[in-house]
Amino acid sequence: APAPAQKEVVTFEGGDLGLPFSPAVWGGDVLYLSGALGNKPGTTEITGDAAAQTEQAIANLRAAAEAAGVDLDQAVSMDLYLTDRGDFKAVSEALAKAGLGGEIAPARATLETDLALREAKVEIGMVAVRKGVAVKAVTPMRWPTRPGFNWGVMAGDNLYIAGMLAYDPALNVFHHGDAGVQTRRALDNVGAVLKAAELTFQDVVRCRVFLADARDYTLMNEAYGQYFKDAPPARATVRAKLLPTHARVEIQCQAVRGGDRKVVRADGEKPSGRPFSPAVEAGGTLYVAGMVGRGADGYPAGVEAQTEVTLDRLEKSLKAAGLGFGDVVSATVYLTDIRHYGAMNEIYAKRVGTPAPARATVGTALMSPEALVEIQMTAVRPKAAEKN
Repeated sequence: APAPAQKEVVTFEGGDLGLPFSPAVWGGDVLYLSGALGNKPGTTEITGDAAAQTEQAIANLRAAAEAAGVDLDQAVSMDLYLTDRGDFKAVSEALAKAGLGGEIAPARATLETDLALREAKVEIGMVAVRKGVAVKAVTPMRWPTRPGFNWGVMAGDNLYIAGMLAYDPALNVFHHGDAGVQTRRALDNVGAVLKAAELTFQDVVRCRVFLADARDYTLMNEAYGQYFKDAPPARATVRAKLLPTHARVEIQCQAVRGGDRKVVRADGEKPSGRPFSPAVEAGGTLYVAGMVGRGADGYPAGVEAQTEVTLDRLEKSLKAAGLGFGDVVSATVYLTDIRHYGAMNEIYAKRVGTPAPARATVGTALMSPEALVEIQMTAVRPKAAEKN
């Protein structure tokens, strides 16, 4: 009999909002949970302050996880999006009250962005794993431990690394300086977590780089390229307001233990000369870089046209790996203007199809002033049919 495909969409009562994403999707032993807002289940109604919305968002995530047969104690990674950095303390207290992560709290990145619903103050995206997967916190020597937060979490063969800043945890010192200085310090921290997990930069499959100022893109790239010289990971780079306010760069990465890592390029695609790959596959999972809507003639006018081009480029990378949109388990959409949410959704729903992958969508500036949308995706390779 054929083995079940690795992708499995999770549905439950109150989880469907009529939007082009699923509340949760399994990709093998990894559960990708869509970015959750503090909305009343089954509706887009949001009330309350940031703490109340955080509590409701966690309740929504817990409902999705339980429908998948796990609980949030299996959460290994978290993306925390706030519309106001001033709410960070209240949100952190609400997360602590929720007791996230059990004995092992998820690695986390925290950013200030726009959100799709006007009343929303917080969005939380998570990754969890099946019960029985070996999970352990990864803490470099002399680094302090913090309640509700881990520098890295190893789950099976996957290492999830928290968003890293130009901060030295061992000395409790922030390294000020330009974006190049801060990028090197942040990646030194990434390297320390990799070493503690007995991995190297060659095992990194995906990174997300968040810049406080898009004009720092070149400086960041020059420093970043010193750490990823050969077969660099897939990457998305966007602008976001960081915590603390003097931070210029935050870098979040994922690595996979094993020797089957490879770069995937679409037919005829040549290396761009920039320090990231269009897609990297490892362990049966394909990590596709953040793609923007730039075609052969530049950026077309309008978010609809740019979404089409962006999805064309993503589809080519998927096809190069022998996959398609039906194999995508998770996506992150970045919009320069969150008011384009509806227009982007129309194209996205038509192209990606159903059942849709888990997804988070936030509003934040991109590296090019002409770019209106960037989309990053993760897909899984279905298991081959077994012989009778």
